[in-house]
Amino acid sequence: MKQRLSLTLRLTILFSLSSAVVLLGLGLLIWLAMDHHFADEDYVVLGDNIGLIQKLAGEQPVEGLSIRLREMVEHHPGFVAHVQTAQGQLVYATAGFDFGTALEALARLGPGENSFIWEQKGQEYRGMRALASVAEGKGGPLTIMVGMDTEIHAHFMHAFRRSLAFYIALAAIASGLFGWWAARRGLAPLRMMAARASGVNAHRLDARMPVDAVPVEMADLAVTLNAMLERLQDDFRRLSEFSSDLAHELRTPITNLMTQTHVVLSQPRDAAKYRDVLASNAEELQRLGRMISDMLYLAKMEHGITLPSEEAIDVADEVRALFEFYDALAEDKGVHLRLQGQARIVGDRLMLRRALSNLLSNALRYTPTGKGILVAAREESGNAIIIVENEGETISPALLPSIFDRFFRTDKSRTRVESESVGLGLSITQAIMAAHGGKIAAESSAGKTCFILTFPAK
Repeated sequence: MKQRLSLTLRLTILFSLSSAVVLLGLGLLIWLAMDHHFADEDYVVLGDNIGLIQKLAGEQPVEGLSIRLREMVEHHPGFVAHVQTAQGQLVYATAGFDFGTALEALARLGPGENSFIWEQKGQEYRGMRALASVAEGKGGPLTIMVGMDTEIHAHFMHAFRRSLAFYIALAAIASGLFGWWAARRGLAPLRMMAARASGVNAHRLDARMPVDAVPVEMADLAVTLNAMLERLQDDFRRLSEFSSDLAHELRTPITNLMTQTHVVLSQPRDAAKYRDVLASNAEELQRLGRMISDMLYLAKMEHGITLPSEEAIDVADEVRALFEFYDALAEDKGVHLRLQGQARIVGDRLMLRRALSNLLSNALRYTPTGKGILVAAREESGNAIIIVENEGETISPALLPSIFDRFFRTDKSRTRVESESVGLGLSITQAIMAAHGGKIAAESSAGKTCFILTFPAK
């Protein structure tokens, strides 16, 4: 597996390269500025010398000009001059200097160009040309070519280049070390968060990231991690409670089955007694089967399966069908059922019927004799809203957020309720609403309890 660079090392390399590039660019800019400055100085000096030659040519005839030029050039080290008449007669040329290369460069100049550069024996020269009039107009105009070697400037620029390279390398190393220190210090909060996260386990889910102690750029990450840990802690707590509740719910019928079976087998019984025990065991087994079936159904819902089918459903028709199913039970308990309003939703018909059936069965279980159950349906802002309201004992506000938990009991004692409920109905209803993209809420006050189902507009 390819080894990956750490973030600290990446930042260090980035700092070093950035400083090297910036310094290199700055050095190049200084280099070009200095070279341009030296060139301007050289051409100013050459122009002054041309002016002096023109002055000398205007003061005396051509015959005496060479002596004066020799005296002038000897007082200017590194300076060379070449002067000739319009007819090509050489007036003066610096002794011992080969002007062949310079004259070739001069011949390549275009109209209006007076300055040029040439190389000779590995040495660079800067040159200028001009015309001059001689005294008394004898010999016609003179062609003047002067040049100056750049050895002094080249030596300085070479030393400057070496110093620049040294300081750029030194600055890159220094910025790399500083960058490493800054990266290590800047990433310290991230390492602290990683250390805290590594300590999180099933027994330590209460650890949180220090939001106020980290830089602003990491605060969002810390808040997100804290929210994730909060969800994990809540889910783990609910899972632990569910495991405990599940163990209790399974233990009760299994204990009953084992107790009755052991008792009936302890001594011979008549056939009627065996039938009674088997009938009681069948009830317990049926309750276990229903519990397992509900748990499997709930697991499928909570794992985000898609709706088996989607169709337009008239809520009033489904409620009337359920009223017919529960009519006998409601009449037996002295509870009257009432439907109000209508609405249409798009969803799975069987899942909707199961959700409403769970709410109606709960309402019938807790509604006193002589009271009523109201199912109201309406459409509001494109959403379909179904309300199942029953009269009865008010649920404490502290318990309302927990009533959709699995195996929830308002009575925290573990006494078994004499009913067929296993405590999963409201959890299944909530999962069905989530599968439809809707939500369910509960309200209880003044002796009335309402369950509000909101289906989104399709």
